[in-house]
Amino acid sequence: MSKKINNEISGSPVIIVREETLPAAWEKSVVECWNKGIEIKTEYDRPEDPPGKDCTIIIEVSYPFKEPRLHRAFPAGLNDLEVYRQEVIFGIHDSWIKPEEGKWEYTYHERLFNYLPPSFSQSINQIDFIVDKLSKVPHSRRAQATTWKCWLDPKSNDPPCLQRCWFRIFGKKLQLNVHLRSNDAFKAAFMNMFAFTELQKMVADKISKKMKTTITVGKYIHIADSYHIYGSYYQQFKGFLDTLRKRTFKERTWTTSFAQPFFEEARKKL
Repeated sequence: MSKKINNEISGSPVIIVREETLPAAWEKSVVECWNKGIEIKTEYDRPEDPPGKDCTIIIEVSYPFKEPRLHRAFPAGLNDLEVYRQEVIFGIHDSWIKPEEGKWEYTYHERLFNYLPPSFSQSINQIDFIVDKLSKVPHSRRAQATTWKCWLDPKSNDPPCLQRCWFRIFGKKLQLNVHLRSNDAFKAAFMNMFAFTELQKMVADKISKKMKTTITVGKYIHIADSYHIYGSYYQQFKGFLDTLRKRTFKERTWTTSFAQPFFEEARKKL
């Protein structure tokens, strides 16, 4: 029986990754996807592209703010990372949402902080709800925010990958579980993980202020139904794998203090 038929019968492999830091977790997750993922086509492939690698993944990061916090190999610059962080946390690109003009259909910030259901005259700040709920009932299982608009997104050419953020306090630590329907493992996942943990810290700080006690960042859990490496950039990804063999972990990562001047430069340009 061919490998393709076997894949169709067995479905997506489920991979679990547990590491202490963000760069270690991301690095291991993409290698696991490459080594254990099934080969399957996507809606974005060109005729000449090989099938991508795909899996379902659960990534557990024990200490998401432990240094080193940055991986050198994520395919963007540190300036871009800071811009993306501000896009998710502060909504700096919400004004670009103009689908009627063929522009952006959403941002994560808009969906989390300014969610507007049909027939509603006022949007819902889901993050404010989470802060209020956990400040009153820290162990609540209802502190979540969703992005999906079932009346709109299924017809979209670019629906949100992030689906849901679930927060809960254990002891004095705020855990965040993030659920994505689809996640580009190599070119998007690290930036997503970095920005979502920054959101986690923002919520922890707001709860701390409201409760008049210190709530710190706990575990970060990143769950993706389809965690994939596209066939269109296999050669670029093989270059990444080559760096893993040639460089130590320290040589493959950066600390936040190293990145800070680049973040400051990006903020000045915004």
